[in-house]
Amino acid sequence: MAAEIDAELLSRVARGDRAAFACLVRRHSAPVLRFARSLVDAGSAEDVLQETFLAAYRKADTFRGAESARAWLLAIARNAARRLHRRPSPVLADEEALAELGARAGWGQTPSPLAAAEGAELRERLAAALERLAPADREAIVLRDLEGLTTAETAEVLGIRPGAVKTRLHRARLRLMGALRAGGRGQ
Repeated sequence: MAAEIDAELLSRVARGDRAAFACLVRRHSAPVLRFARSLVDAGSAEDVLQETFLAAYRKADTFRGAESARAWLLAIARNAARRLHRRPSPVLADEEALAELGARAGWGQTPSPLAAAEGAELRERLAAALERLAPADREAIVLRDLEGLTTAETAEVLGIRPGAVKTRLHRARLRLMGALRAGGRGQ
């Protein structure tokens, strides 16, 4: 139902309907802004939000409808963030073993990741740890775990294959848990 509403809104936007555009912005500005904040600093996130919806307004006629409007808008936001802040992302060592990542993430130890996620203090630590991740890791986690996109939608936004999304997301989650555990020890 939501997909059909968004497709109709974008069709109307392509014909110049400003009321439909306003509705589209209301429906999707919060997730676009959340995603933008995960990519750039808070001040620039507003710029990314504006650039995203300006581009969506100009290019509404290019929406294919094969993907969700939210995934399409998040892909636009990702590109806008890259244009605003062209900075090299750190290259992570490929030799980082999966077992090492799992150990740092606390696999097999208590408390479980879900139990550890409760409480305001942990939310602050989580936000700080997420900020310390490489942009590629942060994007994968925000799109799948916070915005709830499917693997296919995430692949579309990131411009990679679904299998690569699964690999990137798995490693990103392990790195996030490792950063949380390291942060909890005062490091």
